[in-house]
Amino acid sequence: MTSLPENPSERRLGLVIDLDTCVGCHACVVSCKEWNTGGYPAPLSDLNPYGAGQTGAWLNRVHSYEIGAGETGWGEAGRTVHFPRSCLHCENAACVTVCPTGASYKREEDGIVLVDEALCIGCGLCAWACPYGARELDPVGGVMKKCTLCIDRIYNENIAESERQPACVRACPATARHFGDLADPQSDVAQLVAARGGVDLMPEMGYEPTNKYLPPRALSAPPDAPAARGAAPADRRDEMSADGFWAWLDRVLDDAD
Repeated sequence: MTSLPENPSERRLGLVIDLDTCVGCHACVVSCKEWNTGGYPAPLSDLNPYGAGQTGAWLNRVHSYEIGAGETGWGEAGRTVHFPRSCLHCENAACVTVCPTGASYKREEDGIVLVDEALCIGCGLCAWACPYGARELDPVGGVMKKCTLCIDRIYNENIAESERQPACVRACPATARHFGDLADPQSDVAQLVAARGGVDLMPEMGYEPTNKYLPPRALSAPPDAPAARGAAPADRRDEMSADGFWAWLDRVLDDAD
């Protein structure tokens, strides 16, 4: 089995995703697909895209969920939350430690988790070990694919420094995705997490994901809303709160298993 780096990475490059800002447009998904399909000589596969039984690999996906019962009245109305999902580049990455060939590994210099496709045998153990569903099997290459944080962009000195970000971050029209060093408390992403209460996804698993999510803000009634349509009942306010959202999301993920 593969070992994790003996020493924690001094840098922890990752994403901060604002669930309050994401509009579910899938620009991040499309830009990720385009960059990884055309940006290096091992393209992701898309078989029979316009017929029955389409198959392919996507490294970033966006799921949309309805929160709230959707009753009439401003305070009780439901809302849609768009939830992007990709590799979280965990500090204690089980996908690495279960790999029998050493194909899945974590870089000591920046904490990015990658797959060496020359060593991957497509056994799928890493996908089973990942509770976030962040790995997919390329049906043509027979190897596992995952988010690389666009490592071929972020270290590419041949492009402008402003473009040395993951393709998904560059493409987001709502500025819902942020990239940087989360180990540096002075970085923009670390300060954003501190200011907005960014959290780990499923922290009880103990994987310590690098990527953080900023919870959706609680809904509030407009100043001119009629009194009868004011604040939601206590149970609905709890559901719309940040803590209530994460409890709800945990239930959704558990049910999906």
